[in-house]
Amino acid sequence: MLLCLPWYNPAGAATLDPERLAARVEPAYQLGEPVGDSDVWTLVNLDGAEAGFLFESEPLAPIPGFSGAPINLLVAMDKEGRLLNVEIVHHNEPIFVSGLGQAPFHEFVTQYRGRSIYDSMSVGVPYGKVEGASTQLYLDGVTKATASVRIAHETVLAAANAVARQKMRGLAVAPAPAPNMKHDENLSFDDLVAQGIARRHRISNRQIQELFHQSQWQDDDPVALAEPDESYLDLWVIDVGPPAIARAVFDRESLEQLDYFLSISPDDEPILLIDQGRHGLVSDEFVRNTEPDLIAAVQDGLPVALRDADLELTLLPGLPDGRRIVLRTDRRIGFDPTRPWQLTLKAVREHGSFMPSVGVRDLVFEHRSPARFYTAAAFDQPLTPQQAAILGRLQDLYLVGGFVLLLALLLWWRQDWLAGLRHYRELRIAFLVGMTIFIGWYGQGQLSLVTVLGTLRALLSSQSLSFLLFDPFSLIIWGFVLLSFLYWGRGFFCGWLCPYGAMQEFTGFIAQKLGLRQLRIRRGADRWLKKIKYLILALLATMTLFAPAALDTWIEIEPFKTEVTTFFVREWYFVTYALLWLLLGMFVFRGFCRYVCPLGAFMAIGGLLRLRDWIPRRQECGTRCQLCAMRCQYNAIETSGRIAYDECFQCLDCVTIYADANTCPPLLLVQKGKPLKNESSLEEIIVSPAK
Repeated sequence: MLLCLPWYNPAGAATLDPERLAARVEPAYQLGEPVGDSDVWTLVNLDGAEAGFLFESEPLAPIPGFSGAPINLLVAMDKEGRLLNVEIVHHNEPIFVSGLGQAPFHEFVTQYRGRSIYDSMSVGVPYGKVEGASTQLYLDGVTKATASVRIAHETVLAAANAVARQKMRGLAVAPAPAPNMKHDENLSFDDLVAQGIARRHRISNRQIQELFHQSQWQDDDPVALAEPDESYLDLWVIDVGPPAIARAVFDRESLEQLDYFLSISPDDEPILLIDQGRHGLVSDEFVRNTEPDLIAAVQDGLPVALRDADLELTLLPGLPDGRRIVLRTDRRIGFDPTRPWQLTLKAVREHGSFMPSVGVRDLVFEHRSPARFYTAAAFDQPLTPQQAAILGRLQDLYLVGGFVLLLALLLWWRQDWLAGLRHYRELRIAFLVGMTIFIGWYGQGQLSLVTVLGTLRALLSSQSLSFLLFDPFSLIIWGFVLLSFLYWGRGFFCGWLCPYGAMQEFTGFIAQKLGLRQLRIRRGADRWLKKIKYLILALLATMTLFAPAALDTWIEIEPFKTEVTTFFVREWYFVTYALLWLLLGMFVFRGFCRYVCPLGAFMAIGGLLRLRDWIPRRQECGTRCQLCAMRCQYNAIETSGRIAYDECFQCLDCVTIYADANTCPPLLLVQKGKPLKNESSLEEIIVSPAK
């Protein structure tokens, strides 16, 4: 203890400043902004998007080590709960400070890299090879320092779970319901059983044998085979935090011991387990005051950190007699005893004598305590991440909603007026510039096929679609676009709301102003080239189902991230690829949009929901007049005059011609009082409409 005093700081060590935190962030990620006034920082990827969280464990889970001071660890975790890295900031564990040295401890924490907090992890590898149905993951401990590394393990999980509950799932982490010390009931153990406060779970030898049936361990438990009806596990679970419950379980001396324990650990919830069967609750290698190696708990899908309370308590006469242990968990890191939680006990068998293979089966039981024994301090429920995303961009959501709504109303009711404006083409380009700046670069509302494929995968796996709410700005645009399928098809988005499509159109407009000749793809070749985007869409959809790991690479066929999301601040090959498409757009009008864009293919398929033909046509269109077909830069008007709406980008050029009495050949002939008798009169007007 004297050797540890120079390092011991009862007030806790100061947290790392932003500069030192940033220095510890590994490449591919950068330090973002702090989350509110907490000690949690965001991690952002190279695109500037939030990708995870960085935090020190001590403020979140100040679990005392053997020196009395917490082990402070720096934890990096992505938004899916995968641990990116764990480092030691400081500690006072005697075995490492003045015994084994620091290297083994630092090596131990490297094992968390790539692990998920949703995995069931324990410290210590069983003798032999672990196999079987259990999802348990084992971390190599440190010889002679098992207790210290288990405390570190508990610290990592407790801190990570606290962040996951509040930042990733929006669940409250503090203050959790605490035992109501003023609540008094005269209860007997029979009352606890009758009210479900003390719950019994029995697993017979026959049942445990069935779990190992047809496995290599089915004959490795002679007792289970010889006495099938006897108990393998006869478990009682009782939350003894509330005084009224504890009085129905322990004698007076044990109550005093429990009261003293709770006075120095007021945030711990003690849980009593009693086993009258053969399981025994812990293994022979179990170290007191650490995490039990055969017991785990989960609440809300997240692990609950359990630790031996190191209490030897005496039960009242008449209570079940057996192997017992009092576990404790910290309510400050999210455990709520009044809501359902799951307790898992592991059944372990070994096959073979030399380097035996170890089989594990999980026995899961649910428990909760009545809310009347607890009181919760009043506090504001933290916003869920989805709520925070919406409220954080509320003004932007009003703006984009109003912007798109006004555009939709204008195109619905005043389409002919808009297309007939004298400088319509220049006004359209100006609108697309403003849209690209507002929706694209400012709002980051460039829609992508990633959303479509992510939604498809979530639906097929019966997962929640709540991830869509993390980007409410894009979600509003998606809502308008999906509704627009019923009226316009793909044109509303591709022609007016796609920032990258607008950039393609800019380059074509600039090329025209520079007098550059644009290539007109022949109709036959154009028809075949347009099928490429559907093949790409099918390929990406197949990858989503069967090779999702490859999707991150192949989705880069969309240059949206490069040009809109990152504004060309990426690796050179991404920038080169994106610029090549813009350059090509100067010679082949919207070449990417028409032939390659998989999102455009999805929009075209969605356009099959269209309920009406919204482009006006005359009897002469296509039969004797080909002006609109000749001028359509998308080849979306067939020679028959029919509009191919799945390829129409709603540029309204044909609507402009249709409404202009000085341009539309049929209207010109009517003005001149000439009947539409022959092809030659129309051809003369088409070639030289100004006449």
